[in-house]
Amino acid sequence: MADVTIIARGLEFPEGPVAMPDGSVLVVEIRRKTVTRVAADGKGEVVAQLEGGPNGLAIGPDGAAYICNNGGCFEWHEVMGLTLPGPFNRELYSGGRVERLDLTTGEVTTLYTECDGRALLAPNDLVFDIDGGFWFTDHGTRDGRHADRTGIFYAQPDGSSIREVVHPLDAPNGIGLSPAGDRLYAAETYTGRVWSWPLVGAGRLAEADSTPGGPPGATLLAGLPGMQLLDSLAVDGGGYV
Repeated sequence: MADVTIIARGLEFPEGPVAMPDGSVLVVEIRRKTVTRVAADGKGEVVAQLEGGPNGLAIGPDGAAYICNNGGCFEWHEVMGLTLPGPFNRELYSGGRVERLDLTTGEVTTLYTECDGRALLAPNDLVFDIDGGFWFTDHGTRDGRHADRTGIFYAQPDGSSIREVVHPLDAPNGIGLSPAGDRLYAAETYTGRVWSWPLVGAGRLAEADSTPGGPPGATLLAGLPGMQLLDSLAVDGGGYV
């Protein structure tokens, strides 16, 4: 078992940790609606106060923070000392979007709210490639008898271009790239599956056969038995997910 040291407590559902050069860690706090910097000594500082539900964070090639915002799509509940997201609440929901945060000035800019006329529903996680663009998942919403089927998008950080590259997926969540940048990975929350796609360039999937029953061009990398909820993922230097 690895040794685990608690650095900070009291964060309100932190996600998207990014290690910074100064030794601090940037996170989004979904319930608190903030981007927060946690210093090595555990002290937290709010970098930006947002609206909706900041859900994923990555640093772009320009040094700014890019944020997947789920729109504040669910309620919050305290269960046995844990803060857990609850059902979708349309009255709280302000619409999904991707935002840019200037870490120097604190200015927040909305980059994308739709793609080809279809609204983004609940963007969740993102990863930049070596070409400077970024991939992101749209987790979608679940409301009583209704659940969205969503996908994976590729976009430019200047707000100039966005494309839906993979559809359909069931609640895609974590996303990552291989060290060589030639494979894309994504996890589906409720199915417990991790998918892999070969890439041939910036935002482009290679032509490939699909695992039966899977999304276009995808290979099933892992499928966990039973009710195993998957969230974020990361890829290490050896290419392990």
